Amino acid sequence: MHADRIRQLIDTKTKPLGALGQLEDLAVQIALIQQTETPALLHPHVLVFAADHGLAAEGVSAYPSHITHGMVHNFMAGGAAINVFCRQNGLNLLVCDVGVNGSFDTQAGTPGASTLVKYKIRAGSRNMNLEPAMTPDECEAALDAGKTMVNGVRYRNCNVVGFGEMGIGNTSSAALLMHRFTGLPLVDCVGRGTGLDDAGLTHKQAVLRSVADRYADLTDPLAILAAMGGLEIAAMVGGLLQAAEEQMVILIDGFIATAALMVARTINPDLDRFCVFCHESDEAGHRLMLDYLNVQPLLRLRMRLGEGTGCALAYPLLQAAVGMLNEMASMDSLQA
Repeated sequence: MHADRIRQLIDTKTKPLGALGQLEDLAVQIALIQQTETPALLHPHVLVFAADHGLAAEGVSAYPSHITHGMVHNFMAGGAAINVFCRQNGLNLLVCDVGVNGSFDTQAGTPGASTLVKYKIRAGSRNMNLEPAMTPDECEAALDAGKTMVNGVRYRNCNVVGFGEMGIGNTSSAALLMHRFTGLPLVDCVGRGTGLDDAGLTHKQAVLRSVADRYADLTDPLAILAAMGGLEIAAMVGGLLQAAEEQMVILIDGFIATAALMVARTINPDLDRFCVFCHESDEAGHRLMLDYLNVQPLLRLRMRLGEGTGCALAYPLLQAAVGMLNEMASMDSLQA
């Protein structure tokens, strides 16, 4: 199927040419992903991958590491922003513990137990300022966790999946990966994360410069990911690769999810065509990543929360695009 055919169908709808703007582009993209003139969005899921970061010991975040564990409990209890937005917009939510420093009760009958999937590889990554964040085997295990999560929802007939994350310190990993995979200056990639003040931002930049220099000689994408990534970011990389393999519509959240994409697309250059960029994060560097990819996000709400919240908020726009293509009348149907 060719894009021109879908454009022709849209151009004959009861509207001026191009009047629905980016929604028209979105409808074309989804139709091409699904290779049909009548696309459908089935059993949408947001997958949130959670892990701690050893680099947090260097003081690169305004919040302590134990917040990661607390937030996963919050996801299980249904009280986080991503829970609210998924409920509101009809998306299913699964949270995957790939490296949280703490345990969770998932026995039958425990509130929220069905929301959490355990693939814990270790209790947080290592301090990458001292040694690689992950061993090659740990990185591979995280990739496999992401692939397994996607396979699980695909088995449920899901064909649209969003990726979110939770992990104190993970904007540092994302900034380092952005720097390496875009070639942009590190200072342009580093932001305030959870809300660092000026002194905290200066310290974060210095720590990340030290890390970047330590691994400057690495060239293999997975070696770079293992050295400077996080378990949850590696899991997202695996999930993105598997979702593209399954020809699913992929919802990309903000800064950290886009950094995971930067890694994944070096492994599968065809990945971009499956991706819908849901919003422009307020985290410094995300606009630059979107510009590097030459893509336009659906929303600009000054958000920087993560959790997949941008995916859940943008999803109704995908429904609108598909509804327009499938249900909107054509000019030929109008009575003279």
